[in-house]
Amino acid sequence: MLIDSHCHLEYKGLVEDQQAVLERARAAGVGGFLNISTRRSEWDQVVATAERESDVWASVGIHPHEADQHAGLDAVALREATRHPRVIAIGETGLDYYYDKSDRAVQQALFRIHIGVARETGLPVIVHTRDAEEDTAAILTDEMAKGTFPALIHCFTASATFARTALDLGLTISLSGIVTFKNARELQEIARELPEDRLLVETDAPFLAPVPHRGRTCEPAFVASTAAFVAQLRGIGTEALCEATSRNFHALFTKAAGGAPA
Repeated sequence: MLIDSHCHLEYKGLVEDQQAVLERARAAGVGGFLNISTRRSEWDQVVATAERESDVWASVGIHPHEADQHAGLDAVALREATRHPRVIAIGETGLDYYYDKSDRAVQQALFRIHIGVARETGLPVIVHTRDAEEDTAAILTDEMAKGTFPALIHCFTASATFARTALDLGLTISLSGIVTFKNARELQEIARELPEDRLLVETDAPFLAPVPHRGRTCEPAFVASTAAFVAQLRGIGTEALCEATSRNFHALFTKAAGGAPA
């Protein structure tokens, strides 16, 4: 079984035909989906989809792009949302200095709130970082010193130095379709060397369609292409890669076991 560890099933491009999107993914061998929220107004939607579909789980969180619109969010509201049995993760959250759509101090403060709730609940925090390696690493290191928490760097595109920091902190790293791009040579080298037990795959659908689907709306089915590419990079069979990443998913997102698909 292959799991898409990060997709946005409520986003335009997928939500209009969500059932067919899921069926195409299942036909491609995808047996689990983590449906990610990026703003508070999405929380009910992602949970409703997870309630309806036994192989879909939900996350609750605020994307750094949305930080200014959620500056008043406190840990109580986030923690309460995590009580739902289908919510297995917190995020995505983190820092994005590429677009700077929200004030950096607000991004950092919300990032720390998410981490604090992850520490309290034991649910993994899903980290988005773009053009913010130094601050992301500093916050993760500082917060880990206050008490450990599980975390995932999603859609990894950072440096080998950042990868080592994340791994040293005990984090897991997820690869998206970007790893299949021709200009992603450095990322491909990192992907070859990641420890087998710290590796996940994702689509970030409807974004970042992998080769050979470039130019199309990305769907969770396409995680199979990313998995096959990563397996080839690492010199192993696709089935072995799928088994390892699925095992890693359940080791990280332990709450999924309560509602795991048969």
